[in-house]
Amino acid sequence: MTLFSYKAVNAEGAVQEGTKEAKDEAAVLTFLQTEGLIPINVSQSSLKSAYLFSVKKNKDGLSQKEISLFTKELATLLQAGLPIDRSLNVLMDLIEEDSKIHELIKNVLQQVKGGVNLADALEAESDAFSRFYINMLRAGEAGGSVDVVLGQLSEYLEKSKELKDTVSTALIYPIILVVMAVGSVFLLLTFVVPQFTEMFESAGKELPLSTQIVVGTAEWLQSYWWVLLIVGTFTYFTMRYELSVGPRKERWDLVILSIPMFGEIVRNMNTTNFTRTLGTLLSNGVPILTALGIVKGTLSNLVLVKAVSEAEENLKQGKDMSSALIESGQFPKMATQMIKMGEETGKMEEMLERTANTYDKQLKITIERMLAMMEPILIVVLGLLIAGIIISILSAILSVNDLAF
Repeated sequence: MTLFSYKAVNAEGAVQEGTKEAKDEAAVLTFLQTEGLIPINVSQSSLKSAYLFSVKKNKDGLSQKEISLFTKELATLLQAGLPIDRSLNVLMDLIEEDSKIHELIKNVLQQVKGGVNLADALEAESDAFSRFYINMLRAGEAGGSVDVVLGQLSEYLEKSKELKDTVSTALIYPIILVVMAVGSVFLLLTFVVPQFTEMFESAGKELPLSTQIVVGTAEWLQSYWWVLLIVGTFTYFTMRYELSVGPRKERWDLVILSIPMFGEIVRNMNTTNFTRTLGTLLSNGVPILTALGIVKGTLSNLVLVKAVSEAEENLKQGKDMSSALIESGQFPKMATQMIKMGEETGKMEEMLERTANTYDKQLKITIERMLAMMEPILIVVLGLLIAGIIISILSAILSVNDLAF
């Protein structure tokens, strides 16, 4: 199955965009025609990695922080009893006129006054609102509980941001240590060691092996530093390509899941996203097949996306979802067992929320454990590298002066 992006026109003449998994373009065209849509363009989607070299952007330039704040404030106004048009007016007054979010609210307000649903207006005005967001809002409008749904969306966005911030913050210190280690070694080899090279050469004595290695490395870096720049640039763009093409990305994603601790972090993060998003959608009346299609877009790892696709196929065939997730072996066992229990007891939404909370906590514990191991290891490696260079220089100096240890 391949993921395709499509653009089509509905019966009212409105343009709709989205993604669909299918065997080929013909299957996507058939699907669109069955849905009463007129296809404009169908192309194979280029998937980007969510955890390496990727930055989420949209054509409006709206940030997730702005969307989260808009959602929270609109929910607060609606829960206070204000009608939706009045709530949007109040938000416009609170936001600077030259901001992009102000222009968005202004356009949405005009559509809402014209009788368009809030979800349709937001979808038409911006691509910053995800399928999950729009479908949740549509479900709330159908059930007459827009204020409640916006409150849930606000909470969901805050939890998602907190989850991402937890992972990002955890990586800052190890990255700083690695940069310091590489920078320190580079400075020693390119500026400090060359100061002693002339003295060693004039001595006319054979240098210790460790000193020969250090001096040779320093001379190579001075002459061929540009090779490292080319190799680094080539590696960067090669990895971007590898992690942007479906089959290749899937192979790398499988490798990532097998890495001790880091793979566990990726698995737990995706499990939390999967269970929380699915539980939120189901609790708001979104059909489970539609919900699974939306949930796949929140997962960063294609191996886990494939497992969810198999669960989706199981449901279409009248089977249960949990069996496919268990058979894939990609999601944590406890998570799949809790989902299975939810199916058997009819309390799927509740079990999914419990699972999300459980793995949210587990993720933080795993990150803390990884940092507790990485920090001393990085410090020791940095110390050994610098100590090794210094000792090699000192041993050469002692050798040149015919001193013995």
